[in-house]
This record gives sequence, structure tokens and C-alpha cells, in this order.
Amino acid sequence: MCLYKIQRVALIRTLATNPDILLLDEPYSALDYQTRLALSNDLYKIIKEEGKTVLIITHDIAEAISMADRIVVLSKRPCKIKKIYNVNLTNKGLPIDNRKAPEFSIYYDKIWRDLDVHI
Repeated sequence: MCLYKIQRVALIRTLATNPDILLLDEPYSALDYQTRLALSNDLYKIIKEEGKTVLIITHDIAEAISMADRIVVLSKRPCKIKKIYNVNLTNKGLPIDNRKAPEFSIYYDKIWRDLDVHI
């Protein structure tokens, strides 16, 4: 849980400068799954309370859907915008709850297909 506190303090320190926009590049990459979920809830609450605009760069589709109002899917190099999704979940709330929204899996499947990942 130590990394959780460090990440939370780093976020609070960043917000203390009162930026208009936050750029978070893979903000949870060093955290285990449970800690990622807890921190995403905290981050979401803080962002909403402070009314901040946040650009989160992530490879985690579920994380993007659960936190974002808009998702931009990029192509492979050279990078171009492939698709933009306006995320409209019923009863939008905390990220942990957003993962249970009926539309969540629909967005997930569409974005997965857009990424053109061949397994």
C-alpha cells in the first residue's frame, strides 16, 4: 500500500499548483490491480471536486472506459486518430461502479476491435 500513498501524494502535490490541465501518462502502471482500482476512485473524486481536465494516457481499455468522458483511439505508427468515443454510461459514478454499467462491455469490445490486436 506504500506505492498507493506515494502516488496519492504526488497527485496532491501536482494539484497544489492549480493546473488547468493534468497530463497523466500510465499513472497506475507500477501498482497492483486492487491498488489501481482504489487510486482510480480517489483520482476520479479529486478530479470531479476540483473540476479539472485530465488527459490520461493508458493501454488499459477498462481503465479508460471507467474513468473517461471521451476516449481517443490512436493508430499504430505513424500515430493518427483512429476513432473517438464519447463515453455515456448509465448512472456514471466512481470508476469501480462504472465497470458494472451495461454499456461497459459494448465500449470494451468496440475499442478492442479498433486496436486491431491479433491474438
